[in-house]
Amino acid sequence: MPQSPYTKPSLNRAQTLRRQSIYLLPNLFTLAALFSGFYAIVQAMNGKFEHAALAIFAAMILDGLDGRVARMTHTQSEFGAQFDSLSDMVSFGVAPALVMYSWGLSGFGKLGWAVAFIYCAGAALRLARFNTNIETVDKRFFQGLPSPAAAALVAGLVWINIEYHEDLAPLAELLPYAAMFFTLFAGLTMVSNVPFWSFKELHMRKTVPFVTLLIATLVLLIGASRPALVLFSFFICYAASGYLYWLWKIIKRPVTSPKLDI
Repeated sequence: MPQSPYTKPSLNRAQTLRRQSIYLLPNLFTLAALFSGFYAIVQAMNGKFEHAALAIFAAMILDGLDGRVARMTHTQSEFGAQFDSLSDMVSFGVAPALVMYSWGLSGFGKLGWAVAFIYCAGAALRLARFNTNIETVDKRFFQGLPSPAAAALVAGLVWINIEYHEDLAPLAELLPYAAMFFTLFAGLTMVSNVPFWSFKELHMRKTVPFVTLLIATLVLLIGASRPALVLFSFFICYAASGYLYWLWKIIKRPVTSPKLDI
């Protein structure tokens, strides 16, 4: 039976229009995340570093919502994916680098802005590699530290030092060196091959033991009272977990003896 000449072209046109469509709801979250990154830069320029750090964390929350909203409402599009990547570059690449430079690296002169640029370049390379390898890598793990987690390390250091300024006063001379270490560590780890758990296997609908629920409740209670400390500690542990898993894989790797030709 001959196929209708209007079936396949109309289907192709519908698919093309879907890829080119601009859906309002998920892209509003992406736009809000982009605004948060821009707001962080403006606040850092005005010396309001706590506001800048909080804006970066707000961008993380909004960035996590836009993809979920798009999947829930079936409004994924190629435009949304590209817009999200550009927003991430501003919110988790440029903004954290400039905030950290203004807060703790400017005293190093050229070395300070070079370290900030290494972080910014690492975020750009990380996002480009993620976009090109999205269909080929193991979905359970990220290749390199995700840019939102890297931004959380940088912004978390700023936030926790402002929040606990009096307690950390004896270590004030070491803070610029800590800023340099965290910025370099986050920037270089983003472009590494170290695997980091993606949490994509975590299903909220599955049943969990009562102890797990109790621990989660305690963490939420502590986080509500000390958000800076809990968030910064979590992302430090997450950044360390990739290297620990990487070392564990190396240790557990079977040693193959060389074959001898007889």
